[in-house]
Formats: sequence, C-alpha cells, structure tokens
Amino acid sequence: MENRRDFLKKSAMAAVAAPLLASACKSKGNDKWGIEPDPSIDSPLIVTKGDALPITGTFLDEISHDIPHQNWGEREWDRDFRYMKAMGIDTVIDIRCGYRKFITYPSPYLLKKGCYMPSVDLIDMFCRLARKYGMKFWLGLYDSGKYWDTGDMSYEVESNKFVIDEIWERYGSKYSSFGGWYISGEISRATKGAIESFRTMGRQCKEVSGGLPTFISPWIDGKKAVDAAGGNLTKDQAVSVAQHEKEWDEIFDGIHEFVDACAFQDGHIDYDELDAFFSVNKRLADKYGMQCWTNAESFDRDMPIRFLPIKFDKLRMKLEAAKRCGYDKAITFEFSHFMSPQSAYAQAGHLYDRYREYFGI
Repeated sequence: MENRRDFLKKSAMAAVAAPLLASACKSKGNDKWGIEPDPSIDSPLIVTKGDALPITGTFLDEISHDIPHQNWGEREWDRDFRYMKAMGIDTVIDIRCGYRKFITYPSPYLLKKGCYMPSVDLIDMFCRLARKYGMKFWLGLYDSGKYWDTGDMSYEVESNKFVIDEIWERYGSKYSSFGGWYISGEISRATKGAIESFRTMGRQCKEVSGGLPTFISPWIDGKKAVDAAGGNLTKDQAVSVAQHEKEWDEIFDGIHEFVDACAFQDGHIDYDELDAFFSVNKRLADKYGMQCWTNAESFDRDMPIRFLPIKFDKLRMKLEAAKRCGYDKAITFEFSHFMSPQSAYAQAGHLYDRYREYFGI
C-alpha cells in the first residue's frame, strides 16, 4: 500500500510534469486533443462581481527560499509584465535583492562577502521593465539569513548599510520607475531587534532617496503559521486578536516615522477570522498614520503540497474582507508563480482567468 510520503512525492512530480505538457499545448493554441475553446461560453458567477479590493501590486520572487525557480530570461519577464499590466498591476516589488549567498545584482559589497555572481542584473531589468510598462518598482533589502538562524533582526542592519547606498547609486538615482523600498525582514510578533532595525533601515532608505516610501510585510501568528517544511497544516497555539493588537500597537508606535505602509500576509489565519484581524490592522495603521495594505497570498496554505496556486474563492474571500475593512492597497505573493498564464503551474493561468472574470477585466 502506498504511504502518504510516497503519494505526496508522486503528486509533486505530477504537478511539475503536467505544466510542461500544458505549456506545449498552449503554444499550439489548443489542448492536447486539438480542441479549441468555445469563446461563447462564460463562467456565470453567483456572487457579486468585483466586490473586493483589486490586486494592484505584486512581489517578484527571484531569490526564492521555498518556491522553484522558473528560469526566465528577459523575453519571459517582458511578457509577464504585460500580463500584470492587463490585470491592473501598477507596483512591482523585488522581494529581496539577495538571500544568503545568492544575489540579484552584482553588488561590490556582497561579492566581497562571499556571495555568488549573478548571470543577469535583475534589478536593472526590473527597473527598465517597470519604466516600459508605467509601473513603480520597489526594492527589497538584502536578507543575510542570520535572522532566520538566530531570531535577532539586528544582524540585517549591518549589510544593508552598504546595500542601500549601492542600490540607490546604481538604480534609484537612474530610473524614474524606482518608487520605494521594501524592508524585507519578516516578523509576526515582538521580535528581538525588530523595532530598532526597521527604524534604522527605514531611516536610511528615506534619507538616501529623498523620502521615497517604505513598507513591511509581516505575518500574523495564526493557526496556519506553521513550519513550511513540516507536515502540519495548522497548530494549536495561535495568537489572539487582542494579543495581536497589543503587540503590533507597540511595534507601530516604534516604527511609524520611517515605515509608511504595512502589508500583513493574509494566509496564516482562517477565512472566518479575516474581518477580526483585518479590522485591528486597519485601526492600528490609521492610529499611526500608516497605509494599510494586504499581502493577498495567491498560493494555498491549506494543502499538504507546498506550494500550489490558491483556489479562486479563497483569494476572493480575502480580497473582499480587505475591501470591507477599508484597506488602502492589495499586493500579492506572488503573481509570476501563482497567477501568471505562463507560470510553471497550469493552475496559475486559470486563476488569472477567474480573477479577470470576477473583476470584469
């Protein structure tokens, strides 16, 4: 009898193989049987169309921790920016300009520290493509990995002292599309060194760039905040709404001068908890004069295979909650893997179609 591990392994292999066949069929404009879709058929909805906050921004995950690389060149990236533009995206955010030894641009400082030379200057490419398609590009700071190893965010400050200056000199001062900064340290609760680190890096980003905006994207320590490499989908010990508000009131109080927006990741809480947590996030952001964004995760945390594109209704429910709670902007992690018609996952293109039908795009 096949055990769970063998089943998941075979399922994962099938998930990788299927998009390859689908991609080959798409190039011929039909499915594997040569059957053209009937353009007269629509997908009727029984919910109100477009009653949600639309996604207008996306991360670009080019230095990935747990998602397969798609190995795109500039031709594929150019096509993806066109897909993004077609669904209303105006903001693209490089999630991090480096992670441990892999980097997105030839950083003199990081190369001297032992990082690997990239084959392409991705930051330059993203800035050019953003300019070409009328978008704003936000730069994610360097992630040394030491925070993940130690739980102390203060380690990230030292490297980024040099990276922030390099980035601005090489790209920010050159491209009008350079629109802001993402302080890439991800936290969920009161974390050692977090407030001072966010303040220090946010201050430097603003000072070097003449006040361009900054944002963070933390996660909520909810029931689905589990180790991605583990086998569990939920945990028993989750933060309460009251405790979440208490801890983030303190954090926002310490960082709001140098952090303009907060985009909480929305996938770690259950769907019937969205309004409670979202209301707290909006109330705190308003209290401290910050923008309240949502990071609408377009991958599914409810499945044993990590990570596949999310079911459309789950994404819809999260975006509807963001609208109800008065959020200012929705971004997603992450369009290119989980929503793009040219993603390695065939389901992503279908999610793109369902999203556009819902919003009437």
